[in-house]
Parts: sequence; C-alpha cells; structure tokens
Amino acid sequence: MGLSKRDVDHIFERLRSGLVPERGLDAYAVGVERQRGEIGRLLELTKSGEGVFKFLRGGYGCGKTFMARLAVADAHAKNFATSFVVVSDNDLHFHKFDELYRKVVSELATSACPRGALGDVIDRWIARVEEALIKGGADADAPDFDEKVQARLGEEVVSATRGAAPEDFVRVLRTVFTLKQRGDMPSAGALLSWLAGSDNVAASAKKAAGIRGEISSRDALAYLRGIVEIVKAAGYEGLVIVIDEAETILRMRQDVRGKSMNGIRQIIDAAKDYHGLLWVFTGTPELFDTKRGVAGLAPLHDRVQFIKHGEVANLKQPQLELRPFDAARLKEVAIRLREIYPTTDRARLEAKVTSAFIDELVASVSAGLKADVGVVPRQFLRTFVDLLDNVNDEPDFDPAKALGFELRNPTVTEERIAKGQPPFDAEPGDEKGYTAVDVVF
Repeated sequence: MGLSKRDVDHIFERLRSGLVPERGLDAYAVGVERQRGEIGRLLELTKSGEGVFKFLRGGYGCGKTFMARLAVADAHAKNFATSFVVVSDNDLHFHKFDELYRKVVSELATSACPRGALGDVIDRWIARVEEALIKGGADADAPDFDEKVQARLGEEVVSATRGAAPEDFVRVLRTVFTLKQRGDMPSAGALLSWLAGSDNVAASAKKAAGIRGEISSRDALAYLRGIVEIVKAAGYEGLVIVIDEAETILRMRQDVRGKSMNGIRQIIDAAKDYHGLLWVFTGTPELFDTKRGVAGLAPLHDRVQFIKHGEVANLKQPQLELRPFDAARLKEVAIRLREIYPTTDRARLEAKVTSAFIDELVASVSAGLKADVGVVPRQFLRTFVDLLDNVNDEPDFDPAKALGFELRNPTVTEERIAKGQPPFDAEPGDEKGYTAVDVVF
C-alpha cells in the first residue's frame, strides 16, 4: 500500500490512544468504497466551482470520524486545502460564526502544511500574483513593482468575491505583503493572527492596517468567502471543511441548540455562493431525526431530510449513510492492521494472533458493550493494538489468556451504552422544536 514507516508508526500510535489516525487510512479502510466514491463525486463538483455540502450520518461507532478523515486525505491527494473542526461545548458554539471561523482558519491544512496553513497559502498566492505580473511585462526590480503587486492583490479578492469580502480583509492582506517586504515579520504575523480570528492582537499591528476590533460573528462568513478565494488563487482546487461530531449540539442548552440549528441552516442555504467550498458534517441519527436536533427546525429538516426505501438509500441525497460495523468487517480491519504491524517476528505474531483469536476478541469486546458490534470499533481497535504490542514485545505472552475485555477511558457515550442508557437525557421541551431565524450577533 506504499505506507512509510512514519505513517505506520502514526497509525498505531493514534489507535493506542483510541483516536482516528490522520494518515494511512487506506491501509484499513473496509466497507466504505461506495461512500468514498460519493465524496469523490462531491470533490469533483467542488473543483468545477460548485459550492456543496454533505452530512455523514451514522450511529456511534459507524466510522463517521474515520470517513471524514478519509475525505480529508482524499482531498489533499486531489490538491484541496482542508479544515477539520470538532464541535465542542467548551470552545466552539456552532451558532457563533466568529468562533466557527476562528476554528476553521486555525485548522487550515494542505498536503504540504498539516496545520496552520494560512500564512503558507497567502505566501503562495502572493508569489503567483508576482509571477503573473512579471509574465505580463512588469519589471520585478522597478521601484513601483511592490505597489503593482499590492494593487493586484486587492483587485483579485474584490473580483473573485464580487465585492463580498469586507474592506478590512483586503486592507490586512495588502498590509501583510508590505510588512513582509520591509522585513517586519512580527507585525505581519500579528495581522495574520488577526485574519485567523484571534482577539489577542496588539493595537499597533491593527493600526498599521487601518483596522479596529476583531472579526465579528456578523462578518465572519464574509471573511470565510475571502479565504476560499485566496485558497483557490494560491493554486488549490478548493477548500473542504469538516465539522465533526455535530451531535455534540444535542447536549447543549435548548436555546443554544436552536441557534446552532439555525446557524447550520444559514450555512447550507449560502453554500451555493461559496464556489469551491465543500462542507462535510458528521452526526448521529439522533441529530437528524429528533425534535431535539434537525427535525426540530422545519426549514433545515426539509433541506437535508434522509429518505430510505427499505435498505436502499440514495448516496447522492444530502445525508450519506454509514452502516454499522458487523463482526466480519471488524475482523477484516483487524487482519489488515495485523498485516502492517511493524513486528520483529511476523511468524510468531501471526501464529499467536490468528483469525480464530480475532473472532473471539470481537465477541469479547462486543459483549462488554451490550453485544452491539456497531459501537465497539474504537475500544476493539485499542484492545487489539495493545495485544499486538504485547505479543511483539513479550516472547512468552499468550493473548488467549488475556482475552478479557475492560472498557478503557470510555467516552460519555460509551459509558451510557455500557449501562444501557440512551445517548442523552430527554428534556420536557424536546418536542417543541425551534423557530427559524437568522443567527446574527
């Protein structure tokens, strides 16, 4: 599969912690070929200039985060920039667009820059502008060359966004270029932080660009539109934004849930105007089907409702269904991981971690989570990698004697599942739904 040692080490180190790796996912991607193909179709649409969205739908343990990470990897392979944002009730309230914008831009990534790629993207864009001017006959050594570059930067943003980008957005970009030409990297860096949504930028740096305050929730999506256009102007095919674990909204206060649902509605309504941007949201059926979630806001539910005919669901509809793991699929994942595990004695590893042993391990872990194979992958893979490590490191270790399963560092959802409880506690007002309003702050 062409995995480097670094990728293999990354895969197993992440799985040891119960996390989804960010690289090397091809090595054990099982049973998601059709869904992956649909994401590929959307990437092609985005590349052609469309603005689109998709909701990955699946119960806990169906591999939503894995599929989202795989979408990011495929996007990078096709020369897209990406941003992977996890919804949190601590530092991201989804209805506050300035918080969302800050998260999206801070997590901006490309194949060359895995995180915090805004500065690199802007540098690449400026370089392309300079090259275009030179090809057009401009003299790079002329005293007015920097002025021409600065003017072209503003013209490109205004033209690409049809004037939708805020004036401060253009001012900051021009000033960043000027400061870098002067060698004032600290001030340029401070303005890049401001453009990334930071509210902790010195007044002196903002004064240099003629701006005040911070990016507000009201203006944040307009700034995002500018970011999308810069990404494309820098040579990338477009931008993919993943919003993972959107079902976290269900655990928030009712007023926050309503504002968040309205925020999502506004984003998907405007998606068509963000040419070259693909939004990917992940969520559980409870997020989409209950009044506590999407179904509680009729305009949003109408736009993204899930339609299924028996066992058949159209892959191209707004929600893309991910099926639960079964024992056979989980076993195939384990066998693929065993094949790439960096062992010092492969014959001994395969003799002790046999297919029959893997069957027993699947059954043991499933029993610990109410015999529901669909919710066990994270805990299973963590346990399986732990056993591989012990077999590799301890010559006398017998995995069959250590087969018992114990829930390790469970998430809130895993704890509730193990106790036979629903994902969240119902509230008296859950059936009331929400009012459709624009979220503005």
